[in-house]
Amino acid sequence: MHLDWQPADWELELSFIRAQGAGGQNVNKVSSAVHLRFAIAPSTLPAAIKERLLKLSDQRITAEGVIVIKAQEHRSQEMNRADAIARLVALVQSVAHVPKARKATKPTWGSQQRRLEGKSQRSGVKAQRGKLRDY
Repeated sequence: MHLDWQPADWELELSFIRAQGAGGQNVNKVSSAVHLRFAIAPSTLPAAIKERLLKLSDQRITAEGVIVIKAQEHRSQEMNRADAIARLVALVQSVAHVPKARKATKPTWGSQQRRLEGKSQRSGVKAQRGKLRDY
């Protein structure tokens, strides 16, 4: 299932902060990094996707069910904002695809025989490693 979803403006809480790391005067003066917060529960996402997002063990999802993304790759605030939203959409897309349920099957008779034959061969090899006895 491909979900063609974009977050509404009211769903996003954006704050602009100074980026970390080297960069000189630009980093020290300009608040170009974006801190995006997206609350899963009140969002417009389908219920099944909300449930899978909350079950996801991702460090960007808080215990309260809020996705927190920090983007600071680019020098411009607008590019960092677009990057943060793209990463949010990618995270939602990753849970939109439902994996097929695995059906348990029995091993075939032939595969069971090959397994047992391999085990007996290995047993024989290990038995040869014992001490030599004089009878």
